[in-house]
Amino acid sequence: MKNKSKKLINSFKYAINGVFSAFFTERNMKIHVSMMLLVIFCGILLKIEPYEWLICILCFGLVIGGELVNTAIETVVDLVMPDINEQAKKAKDIAAGSVLVVAIASAIIGLLIFIPKILAVLF
Repeated sequence: MKNKSKKLINSFKYAINGVFSAFFTERNMKIHVSMMLLVIFCGILLKIEPYEWLICILCFGLVIGGELVNTAIETVVDLVMPDINEQAKKAKDIAAGSVLVVAIASAIIGLLIFIPKILAVLF
């Protein structure tokens, strides 16, 4: 039982290391985390509803999780195909495109949540 607990703890350590590694090496991860912090600040300032927090948290998870998967795919592709290859480029472009789709959808959701609140404060 003790060995299973140690393996579980190690798997969490490896996962956390992966998140930090992506944050410190990937520009887009820094952008996503910065936007997340901005949304959190605005959400506190504008007192968004609990269900709106849930939606924002889901969007944070999807975008950051997508960026982590994209980074992993790019790293593996670069490892197995260090030379320029059209199929490798296609795989990397598709992975990046998936993050873009989720990020755009999240931005639209954010606008739908925050624009009415900003307008209410202004008018």
